[in-house]
Amino acid sequence: MFDAPLRRVLDPVLVRAGGILARAKVRADSVTLVGFGVGLAAIVAVANGDYGFGLLLFLTNRVADGLDGAVARHIGLSDLGGFLDIVLDFLVYAGMVFAFAFADPAANALAAAFLLFAFMGTGSSFLAFAVMAAKQGLATERRGRKSLYYLGGLTEGFETILFLTLACLLPAWFPWLALGFALLCWITTGCRMVIAVQLLRESGAGNA
Repeated sequence: MFDAPLRRVLDPVLVRAGGILARAKVRADSVTLVGFGVGLAAIVAVANGDYGFGLLLFLTNRVADGLDGAVARHIGLSDLGGFLDIVLDFLVYAGMVFAFAFADPAANALAAAFLLFAFMGTGSSFLAFAVMAAKQGLATERRGRKSLYYLGGLTEGFETILFLTLACLLPAWFPWLALGFALLCWITTGCRMVIAVQLLRESGAGNA
C-alpha cells in the first residue's frame, strides 16, 4: 500500500548508490544473489531464536533488494534479473515465516501455516496478472521501472517488511501478528482479483 509513495522518497538515494555500484562494474544479478545469501542467513538466525541478528540480516537483504534494481536501471533491466529478483524475494519472505514456526512450533506453527496459505493468494494473483499484463502490453511505472507489472494492494513490500520487523522485535506476539497480516493478505488477494478482472476486460483479454 505504501510502496509507491516510499519509492518516490527512496529512489533518488538508491539511484545514486546504484550508479556508484554500476561504475564499479558490479552486476545487478550479483547484488541479488549476495542479498539472497544474506536473506538465507537471516532465516537460519530466526530459526535458531536469534531474532535481533536475524532482523539485522533481513533488513540488509531488503537494502540489497533495493540496490539490485537501482544498478539494473543504470546498466539495463533484464528478464533474468527480474525473474531472480521476484523469486528470491518470495523465498526469503516465506522462509522468514517458516523460521518462526521452526523456532517455536507449538506456539507459531499454525499461524505460520495460515500466513503461508495467504501468501499463495497474494503471490499467485501478483504473478498471474503480471503474465497476462505482459501478453496484453499493459505497463505501469507507479512503483518505478520494473521487469514485471506490479499490481498493488494492502500488503506489498513495505507492509511485509514491517510485519517481519515487528515479529522479530516481538517474537512472542508472532501468532497474532501473523494472523492479522494473513487477513490483510486475503483482502489484498480479493482486491487484486477484482482489479485484474476489470483491467483485463478493458484490454479485451476477458472476451470469450
